[in-house]
Amino acid sequence: MNEGQTVQLTATPKDANGNTLTGRTVTWASSNTAAATVSSSGLVTGKLAGAATITATSETVSGTSAITVVHVPVAAVAVTPASASVSTGQTVQLTATLKDANGNTLTGRTVTWASSNTAVATVTGSGLVSGVTAGSATITATSETVSGTSAITVTAATAGGQFGHVFVVTEENTDYADVTTSSMPYLMGLAAQYGLATQYYANTHPSIGNYFELATGQILTNNDGSSTIENVPNVVRSLVAAGKTWKSYAESIPSACYLGGDTGDYARKHNVFALLSDVANDPSGQACNIVPFTQFATDLANGTLPSFSNIVPNLCNDAHDCGLNVADSWLQTNIASLIASPVFQQDGLLIIVFDEAGGDNTNGGGRIVWVAVSPKAKRGYQSTTLYQHQSTLRLILKGLGVSVFPGAAASAPDMSEFFTP
Repeated sequence: MNEGQTVQLTATPKDANGNTLTGRTVTWASSNTAAATVSSSGLVTGKLAGAATITATSETVSGTSAITVVHVPVAAVAVTPASASVSTGQTVQLTATLKDANGNTLTGRTVTWASSNTAVATVTGSGLVSGVTAGSATITATSETVSGTSAITVTAATAGGQFGHVFVVTEENTDYADVTTSSMPYLMGLAAQYGLATQYYANTHPSIGNYFELATGQILTNNDGSSTIENVPNVVRSLVAAGKTWKSYAESIPSACYLGGDTGDYARKHNVFALLSDVANDPSGQACNIVPFTQFATDLANGTLPSFSNIVPNLCNDAHDCGLNVADSWLQTNIASLIASPVFQQDGLLIIVFDEAGGDNTNGGGRIVWVAVSPKAKRGYQSTTLYQHQSTLRLILKGLGVSVFPGAAASAPDMSEFFTP
């Protein structure tokens, strides 16, 4: 076996007649842990080139396996992303992948990191790059004298807002306690890595009032079938007045510019932008900022994402009609590429929030999961502050440098605790 590789051994106890015995305790040991270690379940890990005898013992009777660990030299080091842009004071995570001469990935090897210009960008031993001043630097990862590089451009911090791009994905009708590492492993993995509000509550039941709270700072109606065009201060009005751009990417919507009611797996109550007067009645064509979700991947690839992206999964993929596992899989399929993109790593903020709880009425709409993902987020941060949807609306606008907060967002608790200064 190669250094860094693993192999699973199995011990089969037998009696004097050769019959297999079950339920017996087996202990494992290595004669040379510098070369190979073995776990209590018989999993052997190659450490350094050499030989080791792995012994399995049950009731004073033993069996052995001879292990030879071979050193396979590193032939190539690939650093991803190969190039990245980061603002001063912000970070981007680089990853080094080591391969042998046959293109096989090597694990368990030591990698050292270095910056060609520490006045511009520094790098930690784990590959985390920090922008210091505007300029360029080459980050080098080296293993066994073989190196790979990433070209880093550091730009001056964006004036005004803390973020250049804000994204919101809203999921459906689930109690906080039901979103777990088992039911939604991808989402809760993001929560563990970035920021989680542990005392976040929806404002009302059913859905539409919560979506209006996120867009206007007011509940406005609890009639999910409402078709009333609402002329109140709202997120679109604030964004447009500040010169910011926006789109609502709605999955399963029939077409761009669609302002009509429910159709197929599309629910207008989950996309209340279509019910805002600044959209529905705007002669300049704001309605055509409502687009099918398929446009999102195109805009991401072309570098044409707006300042604010409202992302609306369809009735199955938002957990309204289908299971949490479906919603979680959708997030991993569609959101992971966003998080990994250079534009997001430079100045992005992604908020994933549920609209309301499933069976909880606490504080109006029940306790729900709220997760913030950003290169500017404090890692592994959990807040116990009580927040509701008006605080998310405030964060969206403040994060983009907009100072006009509609409705209850004007006095809502600020969510800056989740982010580094």
